[in-house]
Amino acid sequence: MNILNLFKRNQKQLDPINFSDIGVDMHSHLIPGIDDGSKSMDDTIAMLTKMQSLGYKRVITTPHVYSDYYKNSSETILNGLQFVRAEVEKYGIDIQVDAAAEYFCDEYFMELINQNDLLTINGKYILMEFPFVFELANWKDYVFKIQSIGYVPIIAHFERYIYWHSSTELAQELINLGAKIQININSLTGHYGPEVRKQAERLIDKQLFHFLGTDCHRIQHLNMMEANANLPYLHKAVESGCLMNVNL
Repeated sequence: MNILNLFKRNQKQLDPINFSDIGVDMHSHLIPGIDDGSKSMDDTIAMLTKMQSLGYKRVITTPHVYSDYYKNSSETILNGLQFVRAEVEKYGIDIQVDAAAEYFCDEYFMELINQNDLLTINGKYILMEFPFVFELANWKDYVFKIQSIGYVPIIAHFERYIYWHSSTELAQELINLGAKIQININSLTGHYGPEVRKQAERLIDKQLFHFLGTDCHRIQHLNMMEANANLPYLHKAVESGCLMNVNL
């Protein structure tokens, strides 16, 4: 028997995870028409129906707040949430829908911090994202400002920041500073590329993460998750004891 066949024979075939073991999805884009996520209420209902079928009982959707593209406010997001909740009730979907936001670290976000006009996850956490291709010189300022008004920052999809791919030292530094780390589930499928996948796996290996999120913009993201629910690193993340989704 050649080495490849021996490897295949010895590979453990894993069952798909039950997404109910994650508990709560805390990163998605399901309010229609206000960012690059759901395009219509029909899309939103389709995604929420799928999330219910996967086992999620609660979704905290997080529209982008980004001054150059999606200058949403607490008001626009909460108004959109009410429309979504009404449709969920109309269609009898057994899922709780709440809303926070995904704040891009820019001057508008700093204004909102100074005004304490922020949408939180469970009254405690603020989901924030950095630029994808260049490192902010003052990224620590945002972390400290969030903490100064009594909240805990969650760094969205840390594994996607390409300038930090060489190691996990920055993840450890952020955790030491009091921040939490969120990984996108579809980073483990290779959806964002092999380097992002490798970084997500490094974070899981070193237990430098706290939340898994769908970052769902369209139903294809959920279909991809379902098709890859038996991935070893997804199992490892769910079984790590690190996940805080279930506490939300």
